[in-house]
Amino acid sequence: MNARTLNVLVWGENRHEQVEPHVREIYPDGMHNAIRRGIEARLGERAKVSTATLDDPEHGLTEEVLAGTDVLTWWGHAAHAEVADEVVERVHRHVLSGMGLVVLHSGHWSKIFTKLMGTTCTLRWRSENDRELIWTVNPTHPIARGVPHPIEIPAQEMYGEFFDIPTPDELIFISSFTGGEVFRSGCTFRRGNGKIFYFSPGDQDYPVYHHPDVLQVIANGVEWAAGDPDRRALPTLLRYEMGDFFNGHGYRGAMHNKDAE
Repeated sequence: MNARTLNVLVWGENRHEQVEPHVREIYPDGMHNAIRRGIEARLGERAKVSTATLDDPEHGLTEEVLAGTDVLTWWGHAAHAEVADEVVERVHRHVLSGMGLVVLHSGHWSKIFTKLMGTTCTLRWRSENDRELIWTVNPTHPIARGVPHPIEIPAQEMYGEFFDIPTPDELIFISSFTGGEVFRSGCTFRRGNGKIFYFSPGDQDYPVYHHPDVLQVIANGVEWAAGDPDRRALPTLLRYEMGDFFNGHGYRGAMHNKDAE
């Protein structure tokens, strides 16, 4: 990673914290701020981290904001349908152009993630205050840097297979639960020029975003997903003539010297 400061935007739905007292007790100023502080503490001067929420104008995801964002993290759950389609299209375009995206927990069912995956992204779940063990299956991956094997989360919602996503480009973590369930809990994908990391731990009913190892994984994911701002562009349709390919090679085609043989 070069010395350039990453512009990170932590997006949170921020609805549970407003309407459920037990969630507000865990996250008095919202899950988005807990995630923000976790990234700031781990990346320090390498990142400038800001937040936006569903109730902000244009959900805080204006064209200007996204154009200046290197990595967007996304947490949603109760109000996926309230995210405006035009904002989803805008975020989708920026991801394809090279903006990194880190999708957290129930963000698997967000409009932006299902659009990028092209599948239902449904899964098996059970919310019974379960213990989760997160096993690293790709220890050389930069997202796994500095985390124990396994990460133990004492209280968490269970997510289990089958998880209806495309085959990940890279599988970094799998989780196991006390009921015997397993889940692909940390996966990467590439779409267009953008990189996507999905990481599942983080139900609102439990203090998962105060867990230091979970926050380390998220910070690692932010660094991994960051693209090159100087190459921020949609993939484009290009046409070239055969002469373009041969320029500078001193070669004018397979049949050029046939008569001289």
